[in-house]
Amino acid sequence: MAFELPDLPYDYEALAPFMSRETLEYHHDKHHKAYVDNGNKLADEAGMSDLSVEEIVKKSYGTNQGLFNNAAQHYNHVHFWKWMKKGGGGSSLPGKLASAVDSDLGGYDKFKADFASAGATQFGSGWAWIAVKNGKLEIMKTPNGENPLVHDATPILGVDVWEHSYYIDYRNARPKYLEAFIDNLINWDYVLECYEKATA
Repeated sequence: MAFELPDLPYDYEALAPFMSRETLEYHHDKHHKAYVDNGNKLADEAGMSDLSVEEIVKKSYGTNQGLFNNAAQHYNHVHFWKWMKKGGGGSSLPGKLASAVDSDLGGYDKFKADFASAGATQFGSGWAWIAVKNGKLEIMKTPNGENPLVHDATPILGVDVWEHSYYIDYRNARPKYLEAFIDNLINWDYVLECYEKATA
């Protein structure tokens, strides 16, 4: 299955002032496009181009670093764009998700603190996640393009903490970017959709 660059699910201006048009143009049109182009070339060379993105991510982990980096980052970004929306964020979670956050993560305030901390303390490039592992929610962080799929877990929310995702808007203030993401950008409806699939 060839990788394809998805259109953003909103206008380039939609997430401003929390994520600018300039950030989205560079991040989506340049960075994500490069993962798609490189990933297609490397998947083809590895004889994996007929596999799903998830299968390529799992199969290339620890065996084909170049392919893994691009396939994992493509997977991560396909979801990242959908994990955000205009007027998103905040503590009003859909019922089923709110219950899981309460029981597995100690409630919204604890989730917010722990998720922001995971993102802020990921040294260098990487991601912070909420993932479903063994039927329960867990907060994780991973370096570079690595994601919960390779740790027997399914991501339902991820935030990109590579510098290109925030440097134009926040310079080196990663905690401010994480706060803006949680308070103003998270698309909880899509997180719920991912959660329902992961626990079905």
